[in-house]
Amino acid sequence: MSDLSVTQRVHDLVEPLLARAGVEVVDVEQLGAILRISVDKPGGIDLDAVSEATLIVSDALDRHDPVPGRYTLEVSSPGVERPLRTPAHFQRFVGTTVAVKTRADVEGERRLEGVLETAGDEGVVVAGRRLAYDEIEKARTVFVWEPAERGKRQKTKAKVR
Repeated sequence: MSDLSVTQRVHDLVEPLLARAGVEVVDVEQLGAILRISVDKPGGIDLDAVSEATLIVSDALDRHDPVPGRYTLEVSSPGVERPLRTPAHFQRFVGTTVAVKTRADVEGERRLEGVLETAGDEGVVVAGRRLAYDEIEKARTVFVWEPAERGKRQKTKAKVR
């Protein structure tokens, strides 16, 4: 287990525990002294589920100590613009707008944004461009603001008595 990165050790430790609680581990990141774990549930995650997940993760980390040194634990939802890391993540968001950054050695534009048209076992098609998963450095969903429907404002007249 010592050959694995801290984030992979943490993911491997907490993923089955959270799965039993109906919670999916979306991402595990270590940013300096912060250990950030993003979690989700089918239909979305609420504050109670995040709190329960935090207790499960904290207990497991205390018992198994996979993170050297001091750190701050953050457990949260992935947010509206969530990272896409696995084929299953991409497959779940086919038809939505995504932003992708390719690895430096991939030919063509490094950054693209558009509709995720397909996602299979080997790769994806975004805005007409086919990419293998190993060509993608980072990807995330993009929250698209829909313009508010412009309705006619109702004018009301005050009655004078």
